[in-house]
Amino acid sequence: MLLQPKKTKYKKTQKGRLHKYNFRSNKLQFGDIGLKAAKSATISSRQIEAARQAIVRKLNRKGKLWIRVFPSIPITAKPTEVRMGKGKGAVSHWSVKISAGTILFEICGISKNIAITAFKTGGAKLPIKTIVFL
Repeated sequence: MLLQPKKTKYKKTQKGRLHKYNFRSNKLQFGDIGLKAAKSATISSRQIEAARQAIVRKLNRKGKLWIRVFPSIPITAKPTEVRMGKGKGAVSHWSVKISAGTILFEICGISKNIAITAFKTGGAKLPIKTIVFL
């Protein structure tokens, strides 16, 4: 189940810019323990799904997991060995821009030791440095 939007207003977007730190989604909303991004980067929907699967495996179907980020930015790519020009290219995957300090995942209803080990294995699947946030 890869995350992607059902419908978008525009098919392709420009690259934009990464912000250094996020002050909006840097607090826990739903759970007791969260996984926080220490650096800013773009994370693909495959990486979010891999981290989610790793966390859920450690939880053994106990507790509740919230995913606080959603990949809504289309990333385009042209095929290899194609000449310059002729447009931007088709959408290859979806990603989300993460600022440092953003909460990525939250857990509640489970002991802190299990949650910390689950977040460490899930954070290893992500391309950025992460912190377990209590």
